[in-house]
Amino acid sequence: MIKNTLFIIGLFVSSVASAQFTVTIQWHNIKPGNNGDTIYYVPGKKLAWRDFKGRPVAASPAAAITESGFGYRMTMNSRNKKTNVIITVFCYFTKNNSWVKKGMDSDYALKHEQHHFDITYINAWMFMQKLKEAPWNAGNYNYLVEKIHDECFDALSKMQDDYDGETSNGRINHMQYTWNRKIDRQLAELVTD
Repeated sequence: MIKNTLFIIGLFVSSVASAQFTVTIQWHNIKPGNNGDTIYYVPGKKLAWRDFKGRPVAASPAAAITESGFGYRMTMNSRNKKTNVIITVFCYFTKNNSWVKKGMDSDYALKHEQHHFDITYINAWMFMQKLKEAPWNAGNYNYLVEKIHDECFDALSKMQDDYDGETSNGRINHMQYTWNRKIDRQLAELVTD
């Protein structure tokens, strides 16, 4: 029974491999509006303090926390020996996990938090670009998308840590200014399709 199952799986893989195989990478465009707990990144749209609905952690040294991330959805369509894998990339902010302490809701602090969301978007965009450049085939697409996602997620974590570390969570004004320019420059360099 196992031999027959393996043989059938082998036939499926070889038939997919001999078929035309394409990968489509796209950005998940969500119209701003009521998306529940989630705000999807839209270039140029800024966060507001009213978006930070989580309960502040009193013991935290941070004035505010931005909970953001990026991910993807993968679907496959097969027809007439043609297979297309569609990978949709998105970047999000979660309202109920993001918070600000009372009396700490300044414009300066909001810009610091906005840049956390911007950093997430920069790395989501890097993920999308690396996906577009990957050498896809029917046998490697699952492995490649996970590998590239993990690499870009690690880069995101490092950049977020560097940002908070070098600015001391926004408390070192001249370093915050340096990072503001760096992030604004990187955002301006992103190519949209």
